[in-house]
Amino acid sequence: MSTFHIHTIESAPEQSKPVLRQLQQSFGFVPNIAGAMAESPVLIDAFIGVFQRVHAGSFTEAEIQTLLLTNAVTNACTWAVAFHNALALQQGLTAADVDAIRAARAPEDRRYAALSTLTKTAIQKRGHLDDDDLHAFIEAGFRRDQVLELLAVLAASTITNYVGNITQPPLESQFQVHAWRASDA
Repeated sequence: MSTFHIHTIESAPEQSKPVLRQLQQSFGFVPNIAGAMAESPVLIDAFIGVFQRVHAGSFTEAEIQTLLLTNAVTNACTWAVAFHNALALQQGLTAADVDAIRAARAPEDRRYAALSTLTKTAIQKRGHLDDDDLHAFIEAGFRRDQVLELLAVLAASTITNYVGNITQPPLESQFQVHAWRASDA
């Protein structure tokens, strides 16, 4: 059981409140994971900077959710899997592709499969990718610079995953339908 406080905008340290307000504006609520991050203004400020850059990059929102969901499964972060499951479906991923990622398999969609596979491989190999690892990604229509952009998505997601694994925030009711356990993968 977590001993970390899940802050609201009102209870958060003063320096964390602007980021929580931004996230509330983006999502319509303050995600519990952000409430946990708010304990450290340094962490939440770093997170929001990477988060904003990731969503302003060259990947579509559906591609970003593919990466984020894959990272959440690979890092076994139950909160992030449920959250990104919901967002992936909202962004147009099929239920079959989401289910495949949740089960640590590649999605059927060729581009999502290339993204998911490279993401998982980069995590498992700690960035030691070789030409074979990059081949399917490039063959699926991605550019070499997007291999490096993928790292920015991983950075944002890894912050979320590790915070989730350390602080164990409760899953919001709207994401309960997407609850996940590591044994599901």
